[in-house]
Amino acid sequence: MAVLTSTAAAARPRRIGISDVQRLQARFAEVVASDHRHGGRLSIETRAGQLADEALALQELGTATQRIRAQLYASAASFMSSAMWAAIDGRRFEAALQHHQKAASLAAMSGDSGIQFRIWSHAGSLYRHLGRPGDALAANDVARNLPITRRDPLFASLGHARHAAIHGLTGDTNAVRRSLGHAQDALDRADPGASRPLWLTAFYDQSELESLALAAYLSAGGWEEAEAHAHRSMALRRGAMQRSHAITTVRLAHAQLGQGALEPAVATAMSVPAEVSAHPRVTRMLTAFGTKLTDLAAGSHPARTWAQHAHDTRRTTA
Repeated sequence: MAVLTSTAAAARPRRIGISDVQRLQARFAEVVASDHRHGGRLSIETRAGQLADEALALQELGTATQRIRAQLYASAASFMSSAMWAAIDGRRFEAALQHHQKAASLAAMSGDSGIQFRIWSHAGSLYRHLGRPGDALAANDVARNLPITRRDPLFASLGHARHAAIHGLTGDTNAVRRSLGHAQDALDRADPGASRPLWLTAFYDQSELESLALAAYLSAGGWEEAEAHAHRSMALRRGAMQRSHAITTVRLAHAQLGQGALEPAVATAMSVPAEVSAHPRVTRMLTAFGTKLTDLAAGSHPARTWAQHAHDTRRTTA
């Protein structure tokens, strides 16, 4: 009889509970932290995809309440959104598009409008990097129209700020200014003590709003406005976000170059640490900086200084 009882217990499916969800959330926190330290790496993209598969495997491993199953889908969607962002950040755009499809499907099954916001907001950024402002605006509108933006002004602020960055691609400075005004108003209304997802609180604040304003005005050719936002963003940036600080620094160099301030622009670009300059987005931006500098002042002392620095940096990081 004891043997039969033991056999029945062994055959009984495992109960999936909140501890499983909490374990996944801890892994997600590690992925977010790794992204902020390194960003864009294929290893982050791969790890996030593996963790999404682990979350989905739990769906088949045992029994769970409807609430727990929804949280498992939300966890899987969170990991896929991080895989998507790592691919965007590393300029692996085809992979990012594939990750978006899976992430959006998982988020829909979770019913979690917070993670749905992240995924569609990332999609807007993806299309912005691809130079497709129409698709970018449409994707970001999906995020901005989710219920979470009406409940929490911080989500609304990020949606407006990313809309401004997209409008910058079209050169519509009035739309940029209007969206940034909405973003600032929403950020000012947001309760700093409210409970929010880690992925949002880990990066979005006044500094990031300034950074998106910088990107918007830089795309639109508003060099002076871009420089002002760059300085504000860098003054407020949290110390651990080295890659974001580097991107802001290179954008500042572009804004200075746009104003004809060649020597300050070169000094700014040269201040990016060599180890961070190897990041795919930073590398592309620095290459574009060098090309623009050559177009403006080939053979000048600033151009020769930058060419030597870029050569030395490539040799060091190769």
